[in-house]
Amino acid sequence: MAAVDGLQFQEFDDAENLLGANRDATTISIGDPNEKPTNQRRSLGNSPREEDDDLLGNADSDKTELLAGQRKSAAFWTFEYYQKFFDVDTYQVLDRIKGSVLPLPGKNFVRLYIRSNPDLYGPFWICATLVFAIAISGNISNFLVHLGQPQYHYMPEFRKVTIAATAIYSYAWLVPLALWGFLMWRNSKVMNIVSYSFLEIVCVYGYSLFIYIPAAILWIIPIEWVRWITILVAMCLSGSVLVITFWPAVRDDNRRIAIATISAIIILHALLAVGCKAYFFDAPQIEVPGVSGSIASGNRTVTAVKTH
Repeated sequence: MAAVDGLQFQEFDDAENLLGANRDATTISIGDPNEKPTNQRRSLGNSPREEDDDLLGNADSDKTELLAGQRKSAAFWTFEYYQKFFDVDTYQVLDRIKGSVLPLPGKNFVRLYIRSNPDLYGPFWICATLVFAIAISGNISNFLVHLGQPQYHYMPEFRKVTIAATAIYSYAWLVPLALWGFLMWRNSKVMNIVSYSFLEIVCVYGYSLFIYIPAAILWIIPIEWVRWITILVAMCLSGSVLVITFWPAVRDDNRRIAIATISAIIILHALLAVGCKAYFFDAPQIEVPGVSGSIASGNRTVTAVKTH
């Protein structure tokens, strides 16, 4: 046995001496001829279709979810369970806000900004800010509309905060819940459709509402055409984020179902904007004692009743 080992070491020494004598010599590596290199396939650029497939689900994402599932998760009634949903820094939030205000055609919002770390911090505070922006702007708008009228006495309408909160948070949670359930149902019917997670859908809807915050501030201006222009601009920008995000998830479904789904998303989004404008920024009717009839001025109507 010792003799065999000595012979092998002698052969290695001879080979090393030969390579040292001729460093320009060519070496040949003998491997499995059936083995295919994987780097060549990775070097090729992915087509847009492959990027969407990677977005909606692939082996790497499945492996990540499997590894995440192996971690010990806290109970849902503890703060530790919800802490991971708010684990996001300021730069990520600002980057996602910028992406929601300036959507790029063909660039999916989930893949670019959300999938790595979906959060609830941004959507929660965006909705809260929008609630107070609409309620406060609505009160200021009502005050400016009736400014200078002796029969008008300003009283802040705090109930607008409650109504705005109910409308905004219901839209930001119930619509994503319905959409998530629908995509899960279609996923069971059509095999090549992979749904987004509920947290990702909530995140997209929450960040898409940011553009309505500056729009609500501009609605203070008591000029109807200015208000409608800001509504249209805000709806186009935020609606583009939703369409670009959810179209890849439904386009492989039945054509009519896909178009109906996107149409429902756009209609609900438009109803929220138009409803908030109509309820919070249309001046209420006021009663003028001593006079009868209706007085129309600008964008408001004042109803007057004669007193005896």
